[in-house]
Amino acid sequence: MPTTIEREIDALHRMTTSELVERYEQLCNQPCRTRHRAYLIRKIAWRMQSNAEGDLSERARRRAAELADDAEVRVMAPRTQIHPPQPGAPPTATRAVSTAEPRDPRLPPPGSAIVRKYKGRTIRVVVLDDGQGFEWDGQRYRTLTAIAKKVTGSHLNGFRFFQLEAKP
Repeated sequence: MPTTIEREIDALHRMTTSELVERYEQLCNQPCRTRHRAYLIRKIAWRMQSNAEGDLSERARRRAAELADDAEVRVMAPRTQIHPPQPGAPPTATRAVSTAEPRDPRLPPPGSAIVRKYKGRTIRVVVLDDGQGFEWDGQRYRTLTAIAKKVTGSHLNGFRFFQLEAKP
């Protein structure tokens, strides 16, 4: 690396964040979307080296494009952890993974009513079939917390409001 680039990189460490943003915008010809000092120093140093020493060769660019086309790009992590097979182990059969969430043990069985007196009113909530939520006052709600918020006007834990907390 030429000594002039080394000196310029050393000078980056003495710049303010605003000066780094200006330098980034000059080198990259685009607006800067961050004010993270260490990130800016790395990006500016990389761009300065790239400009001075040259970028990827055309052959390297083509190869990278080929690899990118063939690669299976995953945007999100898999829902379940898949363990790679042990070396020399026979292949194993796959099984379907249930996506149903386990039922909270604090809830009474479906069809039951949860009753609570609140400020002179009797609040009666019916527990619907598994995964269907709750019904109160002719409307369906996904959570007890949503009902507690509707009743009181403020955010409360639904299990606490309906006194369904687990006993120690």
